[in-house]
Amino acid sequence: MSTGLLMLGNAPMGALIERVKLSEKNGFDTVWLADERFYREVYSTLAVFAQHTSRVTLGPCVTDPYARHPALTAMAIATLDEISGQRALLAFGAGISGFAELGVERVKPARAIREAIELIRKLLRGETVTYRGEVIKFNEGKLSFAPVRSEIPVFVASNGPLGQRAAGAIADGAIMEACGNVEEVRAFRAVLDEGARSAGRDPKSVRLVARLNTCIGSDGAKARDAIRPTVARLLGAGRLKFRTAEAQGLTLSAELMASVAGAAYASGFTPYLPLLPHITDRHVNSFTLAGDVREVTARVTELRRAGVDDITIMPFAAPGGSIEETI
Repeated sequence: MSTGLLMLGNAPMGALIERVKLSEKNGFDTVWLADERFYREVYSTLAVFAQHTSRVTLGPCVTDPYARHPALTAMAIATLDEISGQRALLAFGAGISGFAELGVERVKPARAIREAIELIRKLLRGETVTYRGEVIKFNEGKLSFAPVRSEIPVFVASNGPLGQRAAGAIADGAIMEACGNVEEVRAFRAVLDEGARSAGRDPKSVRLVARLNTCIGSDGAKARDAIRPTVARLLGAGRLKFRTAEAQGLTLSAELMASVAGAAYASGFTPYLPLLPHITDRHVNSFTLAGDVREVTARVTELRRAGVDDITIMPFAAPGGSIEETI
């Protein structure tokens, strides 16, 4: 199993660099930076990370096919690959952050992701491309430099069946947010395998990545409390889909969902805080990694046995602790 660190560009650059260096020192394999509007710009920040590390792979997690044309993404990821000494990775998702502010309309996301990846791979191979997709268009263009690598690993992040099947069909790996329980891991794996087989691929060639908000402290109960607001937002917003949550009794009632409906994405956790009394430890344990070292180790072992290949954490500070201690 490999481990990844996911960060927002929401801290001063010096602090972000120190966290990346800390993760490399402590054996992490990958550092992802969210392409989240409107924090620090993703590719310039990743380039700085590359200059302060020597081993970890680096990439945006996730970028989307709407706010930045995929041809520009091909330029950016090829440049990062050159700067980093062939350590770049690329993760695509449907996106949502900043769309309202930018006037971006998200159309056919699973199709857009497939088309974006197809176009990017052609450009990385040095081809001159005219592309007429359902969503993505490109007119007789090519990169004006030769990428160091023509094959940069591409991951797809999705919590929906269409995106997950697309990941199985075309991606090197698939990322699912809050995939923190055995039942959901097994359901996720089944959809990936279906997508891979439909494309004539070996399902084992697609890595399953669980992307989990994570808080670790000496007091496991306090660590779970610290991360509970993230679960309130996760469930209250209803943006992520889970195949097994309802059967496991992990969904919120329609009345509770209605009480927080309509909150803007950019408003963060605050609109969902009234849900906290309804977010049990079972909810926290099913969608995050939280607790003391022993508890989190046991959970990771359980997820690995269920079929998780990689765990990517977004670290949160326990009360009296720090993000660095969680890393």
